[in-house]
Formats: sequence, structure tokens, C-alpha cells
Amino acid sequence: MKLETPNMARPVIRQLDEAAINRIAAGEVVERPASAVKELVENALDAGARRIAVDYADGGKTLIRVTDDGCGMTGDDLPLALSRHATSKIDGSDLLNIQSFGFRGEALPSLGAVGRLTITSRAQGFEGVSLTVEGGRLGDLRPAALNRGTVVELRDLFYATPARLKFLRSDRAEMGAISDVMKRLALAEPHVGFTLRDVSGGGDGRLVFRADAENGDFFDALHRRVSGVLGSDFGENALRIDLEREGVRLVGYAALPTYSRGSSVAQFLFVNGRPVLDKMLLGALRAAYMDVLSRDRHPAAVLNVVCDPERVDVNVHPAKAEVRFREPALVRGLIVSGLRLALTGAGHRASNTVATETLEAFRPEPAMVAPVAVPPRVYQMDRPSQATFARAFAAQAPAPQPGFAEAPSARVESAAAPEPDLTERPLGAARAQVHENYIIAQTANGMVIVDQHAAHERLVYERLKAQASDKGIAAQALLIPEIVDLSEADAARLLEIAEDLAALGLGIEPFGGGAIAVREVPAILGRVDAAALIRDIVDDLADLGSSERLKGRIDAVLSRMACHGSVRSGRQMRADEMNALLREMEATPMSGQCNHGRPTYVELKLADIERLFGRR
Repeated sequence: MKLETPNMARPVIRQLDEAAINRIAAGEVVERPASAVKELVENALDAGARRIAVDYADGGKTLIRVTDDGCGMTGDDLPLALSRHATSKIDGSDLLNIQSFGFRGEALPSLGAVGRLTITSRAQGFEGVSLTVEGGRLGDLRPAALNRGTVVELRDLFYATPARLKFLRSDRAEMGAISDVMKRLALAEPHVGFTLRDVSGGGDGRLVFRADAENGDFFDALHRRVSGVLGSDFGENALRIDLEREGVRLVGYAALPTYSRGSSVAQFLFVNGRPVLDKMLLGALRAAYMDVLSRDRHPAAVLNVVCDPERVDVNVHPAKAEVRFREPALVRGLIVSGLRLALTGAGHRASNTVATETLEAFRPEPAMVAPVAVPPRVYQMDRPSQATFARAFAAQAPAPQPGFAEAPSARVESAAAPEPDLTERPLGAARAQVHENYIIAQTANGMVIVDQHAAHERLVYERLKAQASDKGIAAQALLIPEIVDLSEADAARLLEIAEDLAALGLGIEPFGGGAIAVREVPAILGRVDAAALIRDIVDDLADLGSSERLKGRIDAVLSRMACHGSVRSGRQMRADEMNALLREMEATPMSGQCNHGRPTYVELKLADIERLFGRR
């Protein structure tokens, strides 16, 4: 709304000059230095480059230089490359069959309109040439010495539009954005080598990022690339994804739920190798992990959707960051089902970073004043046999003292020799229960600590889902219906899905005002506090919102039921019960994490335990 009275004079339509058109286009394509790096590196990839080096100074504000070994350009091509809407990647007859990163022919003229741009290039069998454009003014073509490839140097970005400089962030922030762009492109092309240097101080500068070209099979090359770019922990905890449906293929790696992050920084999505930040794809990734992650945790994944270029429109966003699929439901379903299939196939496996964090917690904190570094002392000890351990345990065990009614917080099972058929199992044989919540199990090469409540919660949840999808969950009628008082809005929200809750074994009906009568509960839950269960379900439905799909809302109800029906913390378990829980965990998909994404067990290797005690 304008405060002053508008001028009612008739506006005159004018044709903008070429310089103004290019500066407007630059505003759409080149938002910040990282945008310029993205456009120039994508051009290098389209030219078939196998080695790409990027140098920048002052966060890319004063210098961006991209050097590649691609096919190069001739003296005839170079002036055309700096003309608006001139491109070698499409002929203009088909804007859907696009198989390259760039195709609009806007990047180079736009960069030349707002900065000082110099391109030096040489094609095989031709002489090297160089051309400069400053603020949209084209210079003369000059000969230049160069091997095969292209060097694009952009200086003083936005010098021709100084108002844009005020909106740039600090050099450090712009540097981080450039590094992120390079990482995304490096993950898209594992067979191409990338280097990134900060040359702000002159000379060779500081190496910021390097990814050498990988060889061999695509999946092997991609695994080595993701391990190098995202860290070895991601590579060790990533599941291979390779699934195809109706001509659309999903490939890449997705991390285990227990290797989750506090934000979405480790989510890299591509369509036909093009990095995208598409809301539909990100939503599908989130939905795939809905069962195994809480709302404040985010999955980590590197995924590429491969399909016929004519089935996806990449020309719907100025920076090509979003795409539009002809069959979005097919793509979403492929991502959700493909990831859930991989997570189910991982069985009870959990991230090994959980064990690493546990071991770090055991290690003593370093002294405030660090002395001269001394290697850790290794104590030489003879390791007794298992039989010797058993005799020593029997000799040192305290005599039974009847009369004490207080139960200990740690219960130790018989110290008989371990049963080979159980200790050789992935989760081993139960040996003790401590604090009435944690099961200690012995494996062939270490030990496992299990959170009995979290583990049983996942097992009950999977059973409930299986029953619900099969023939419905058996209900147990309450002898006396339980009346739960709620607000009228909460009661209405719950009664909206009363039929669906009945299929889950939870029978409710209105009881006047905001009251709800609970007449049946799922039989699998046993004795349960119906009022507490109803209130928790109402809270979950409020968190999900009315826009969530019914399946997501039902899963939330099942998850809450599982929490109420699982083995509670503080309950003592016999050895056979503990071993039965371990065996069921081994047979149940996704039992390595509870419904909220927390690990259900931690595995410690014997070598790591011995290292803690100075035996190694």
C-alpha cells in the first residue's frame, strides 16, 4: 500500500537495452558468488571435463576462476558464448529432452553484465583465444597460450550493480556456500576430480576441498566419493539403494536411522545427476524415515532419481533448483518404498557411531594443562581361561544371606560357560540385567548393552503394524468402560478417526461434551492405562496436523500404543525372557532403533574394551 497519492499519468512501455536485460537476467541466475561457481562448474561438466579446479578470493567477491580440461571453444564460438540465449546444448526444437546441466545460454552473458569476465579457451586442433567483457561491453578477441580446455575468470562480481554488493554476506559465509556447491557437484559426478582453493592472500592459496576422480563401478566410485566428502562414518553406516519402477530408477546411499542429524545438511538429492532442492523429493525422503526418526532428527542420504528427460521438466525454476515430474506420485512412491525396503533389509543393524560415542564417554577427560604427550601405557597381562574365571567367581561369591527383601539393581545370571549357539548370534547371550532396564549380553567378540524398553517398543510396534495390515488388531473389551475427559476440539479430532481406531483395536464412543468412553483396547497391549493412552494419541494427532495423510496418523497412533504396551523400565526379566527379546530383535526389521530414532542397543568390541583398560 502506498502512503502518497499515486501519479495517474499513463505509463509508457519501453524496450530495455541489452545491458539492462543482461543485468536483470543476472539477478535471477546469479544470486551470490556460489551461484556463479555453480553455473561455471556445470558448464565445465557439460564440456566433458575430467578435472575441474576452482579458485576464489574474498569469498568469491573479487575473484572466481574455474579451470577445466574439457573440449574447449574455438575463436568462432567464443563471441557467441557471450551472446544471450546462445548455447550448444539444445537446438530449441525440444525443451523437454534436456540432457545437460545448462541449456538457456544466460550464465556467461549475465556474469559479463555484472562483473569483469575473461574467458580463455582452446579446442583440440585449434589455437587458444581469449575474450574479455566488462559490464556488458565486449572486448576484442586475442590469441592466448593454453592447453586444451577453458579458463573462466570472473573479477569484481557485481561491480556494475553496486547495490547488489550490500546484500552479500560475510566472506566466511560466502565461502561456505561455495564449498557446499562444490560438494554437491562432486557427489553428482564421482568420476570427475574437483579442487577448491582460497587464494585471498595470493600465491597458491589454501586448499579448501579436494575430491580425486574415482575409478571403477558407479556404486563403488560413489561410495568412495561419499565417504571422502561426507566422512567415513557416513560411508560405514550407509545402505546401498538401487531400485527401478516403471522406467524410473533410484540409486545412491542412505544412512541408517541411528546416523541421523540435527538438520538437513546431509541430504543431497539429484535428478538425472542435477543437484536439486525439490520440496516433493525432500518430503518423500522424510516420509520414508517417518517410522524410525523423531520430528527433530533428519535422515542423511545421497540419492539420484534417473529417468527419461522427457518425464521431468527442469525449466520451472530460475536456478534450476526445483523440477516438475510428469508422474510425481510414482517418483514419491519409489523413494518411500525403496528406502523402507533398504531399512527393513538392514534388520537389527544400528550405526557404529553409537558405540564410538559410548567409548568416548568412558574415556577419562584430559587434564586442563596438557603435559608432554606420552603414549598410553600398555599393561602386559596373562588372560585367564573361561574355566578359571568361573572358579574364581564361585570362590569369591558372597554367601547367601536370607532376610534381605530389597532387590538389587543388578542381577547376574549363572556364570556357566557361554553357550556357543547364543554367543555366536549377532546380539549374543544375555548375562545380566542392570538397573532393571539394561540387558548385558555377551557376543563372540565383545558385549552388547540393550535398552529393554526401547527395544520392546520397536518390536511391539512392528507386530501392531503387521496385524493392522493383515486382518486388523484383536481387541479386548473392558469390563467397565473408562471415561476420559478432553476438550471438545480434542474429542472431535479423535472421533473423526474412530472407525480407523476400531480397526486398530481401540474402541471409543462419545460420552457427552468433551468426554470419550473407551470400551476396547488392543489385546496385544495387555494391561494398559487407557486414559493416558488416549491423551497421548490426541497430542500426537495435534502435532501431525490435519494435513497429514491418514497412513501417517495411523502409524503415529500405533507408535503410541507400542510405547504403552512395551516392557517398562524397572521390570526385572529372567534370563530366558532376555534371550527371547534378543532373538526377536535379530529377526525384526529396523529393531536397531526405537520408534523415535534412538538406538536400542550399543555393541562394544572386545578390542575396544581392552584398550580402555590398557590391555592394548
